[in-house]
Amino acid sequence: MAAAGHQATSGYQGATVRDLPKSWHFTESLPPDSQFPTPGDSHKAPRDQIGPRQVRNALFTWVRPEQQIDPELLGVSPAALRDLGIRASESKSEEFRQFVAGNKLYGWDEEKLQGGYPWAQCYGGFQFGQWAGQLGDGRAISLFETKNPETGRQFELQLKGAGLTPYSRFADGKAVLRSSIREFVVSEALNALQIPTTRALSLTFLPHSKVVRETVEPGAIVLRFAESWLRLGNFDILRARQDRDLIRKLATYVAEDVFGGWDTLPARLDDPEKPSGSDPPKSGVGEKELQGPNDAAENRFSRLYREIARRSARVVAAWQAYGFMNGVLNTDNTSVYGLSIDFGPFAFMDNFDPSYTPNHDDHMLRYSYRNQPTIIWWNLVRFGEALGELIGAAGLVDDAAFVSEGVKESQQKEIIARAEKLIMQTGDEYKETFLAEYKRLMLARLGLRRLKSTDFDELFSDALDALEAYELDFNHFFRRLSNIRLDDISSHKARKETAAVFFHKEGVVGEDEARERLAKWLDKWRARVLEDWQSDDGGKVTDEERIQSMKRVNPNFVPRGWILDELIRRVEKEGERDVLNRAMHMALNPFEDEWAGRTFNGVVYQGDVEEEQRWVGDVPRKGRAMQCSCSS
Repeated sequence: MAAAGHQATSGYQGATVRDLPKSWHFTESLPPDSQFPTPGDSHKAPRDQIGPRQVRNALFTWVRPEQQIDPELLGVSPAALRDLGIRASESKSEEFRQFVAGNKLYGWDEEKLQGGYPWAQCYGGFQFGQWAGQLGDGRAISLFETKNPETGRQFELQLKGAGLTPYSRFADGKAVLRSSIREFVVSEALNALQIPTTRALSLTFLPHSKVVRETVEPGAIVLRFAESWLRLGNFDILRARQDRDLIRKLATYVAEDVFGGWDTLPARLDDPEKPSGSDPPKSGVGEKELQGPNDAAENRFSRLYREIARRSARVVAAWQAYGFMNGVLNTDNTSVYGLSIDFGPFAFMDNFDPSYTPNHDDHMLRYSYRNQPTIIWWNLVRFGEALGELIGAAGLVDDAAFVSEGVKESQQKEIIARAEKLIMQTGDEYKETFLAEYKRLMLARLGLRRLKSTDFDELFSDALDALEAYELDFNHFFRRLSNIRLDDISSHKARKETAAVFFHKEGVVGEDEARERLAKWLDKWRARVLEDWQSDDGGKVTDEERIQSMKRVNPNFVPRGWILDELIRRVEKEGERDVLNRAMHMALNPFEDEWAGRTFNGVVYQGDVEEEQRWVGDVPRKGRAMQCSCSS
């Protein structure tokens, strides 16, 4: 399976960073911080004066990265280079090293004080269900947008850990090496699994940066990129400040510039009472058909809301199917584009436990594995409330009086009722989209091609219940299932013997019962595979194609917590460097049976066989279900 977004092989070799096409459309389209109305105003100000404060009536502040001394480039993602359209050899250059450390700006004319300039976003958020006020890019600074000349995909490049911004609150604008290693690896690992995510191009160690968290730690910078860094929290702050003009302006920007136009959004539903999945409408219906506030049909802002809900449903379905937990799903950590974003105490599931949360501060289990779909919908309801006036207005949304003055008292009850109805309807669509994507992914993980109505309960749920009951490893279960041949489980005795492949080396409590339960499940699974893969002419089903299809979706390697802890220790404490590149190589090629000695992109990869076997083997007992803090 190729990682999502990889370029086709067409002879394009990529550009230097200097020659990449660059734009600053975000800052050209939206209002800046009035204290620095132009980039020149910010550039002339002493860097240490652009510090924490409340920013109003703006969506960003112009702010440049801090200069770094002797930055050390620790790692670069080859997949990220390809997807950005940067030539592979560029990562060896001195200019690249200075660029990813924030020491090199492009597009800015120092003498004329004009041109493209970096910025930090203003947003707020609900954290652990409570309104937290202004948050914003406290340590992230965006550099420019670029479009890959070969694929046409556009990304916004951003430095994390590049220094103070007005949104740093009580922090220092820095990032520690520990959390930067984690984000660098997991961003690219999720992309290789085809889970929508922000990305990471490079990891830079800052030898002269000392960062105070629980202790004093070394600093680092991750150059990361995404189609958009906008979050639901960008709308939360505007709603809290009752800035209806900016809500409209930002929503329009998202539709037209982030998603590529209103006509790309889901089609209008003619009847808000009818579930969206019952009769999918044709796309591109204009809102000229809407007559006024008595018309309950939706307008274009409602369609935007539905698009963002659909994207959110698909990404959380992928998290559930692959056992990934973000750990802190606040509204400021929820992407408008439907991406995995902002990696703090994240984790991949070890032993299957629906109540597991990787965040040791999440005592109420708000962001546990089980709760992720519900929490994302909770966040989307807050977003719907921010858009409530626009989506509830229906055909009045472009009426001159409504645009300038807002909702009249006589209209309030009707518009609120319509907005609530459309939000609830979108909730049904969110659930349908989530379930459809979850079933699609789980079906593929189980080696099946066509869904039967009984599969959810008899295969999906029964398997997960058994994994939970006997504390079995989530991702190992699917990978090891991929290797089982049907002839090897043709009898009950054989199935009981095979069941042990899912056990940890130390065994399980109640082994006889576990073998019996898993054997019964394997019997149902075998019957479904035979039915699903039966050839049209009734010939015997062969395993090879099914095994390969399962291995293409069931990773052999995922960057688990204990592996990342080992990486951090070896890189930060023991001064190793190559180990990070080996882990990244496995993360970028997670479906392989082995890596060392194999040829990748025409090059024989050396690797470390013993290390690879250890990383894909049993999780050490002390390394299971690890938790960590939000501090980074």
